[in-house]
Amino acid sequence: MATYNKRGYKAPKEKEEKLDSNFIEETPNIEDKNSATARAFDSLDETASKTEDWIARNQKYILGVLAVAAFVTIGYLLYQRFVAEPKEQTATDDLFVAQQNFQLAVDGTVAKTQDSLFNLVLKGSEGKQGAIGIANQYSGTDSGNIANYYAGISYLNLKKYDDAIKYLEKFSSKDAFLRAIATGAIGDCYSQKNDMQKALDLYVKAAGMNDNELTAPRYLMKAGQTAMLMGKKADAVKYFTEIKEKYDTTPEGQNIDALIGMAQ
Repeated sequence: MATYNKRGYKAPKEKEEKLDSNFIEETPNIEDKNSATARAFDSLDETASKTEDWIARNQKYILGVLAVAAFVTIGYLLYQRFVAEPKEQTATDDLFVAQQNFQLAVDGTVAKTQDSLFNLVLKGSEGKQGAIGIANQYSGTDSGNIANYYAGISYLNLKKYDDAIKYLEKFSSKDAFLRAIATGAIGDCYSQKNDMQKALDLYVKAAGMNDNELTAPRYLMKAGQTAMLMGKKADAVKYFTEIKEKYDTTPEGQNIDALIGMAQ
């Protein structure tokens, strides 16, 4: 069918679309019921609500726990400031005198006999407590711990071996050198008590605690000699040979070949 333009009729011009130079992405419309995102948020809301309900129901308990934690923390800080620190200072003051007597006894440079000096270490002097009192009264402090060592070595030198073992076993140290000496000293106590197997085990343990040229060859030598007394010649050869191979320049290594020959 033919189409005729009416006179004077002009086709309207198409409106030009104006482009906005500022592009803004519109937020898409999300149907709450059908959106996975919405369901996830609903789930989170529900979980949060349950958590809030639980907190509300247990509020007294939670506050109680927090109060106890705060009380313990404050109590610890106050204990450290007003009890532990003064306690440690007093123990250190007492220990200083015991330490001096111990050094004099070990050095043997004064007229007093070693036994009397070791007794002063244990019982105290100059108005200060001895190692026994310090170890018992200030247990848990550094000074109390060191007092165990002084008491143990003093009792060992006084030939009171059970007492020596008691205090030496209480002593602990991060220093491998001191641990080796204390362990070896307990071995000496058991050796004097004729418990040779126990002594041997402790000497071997002490020898392995610190690889140095003082304690390691010393306790390897004691281990070898103890093994010889027990008739364990193969073990004795092993300990003596370790001295020869690793510590031949030490005093224990000087005549080690003869000892190896005796043990073979």
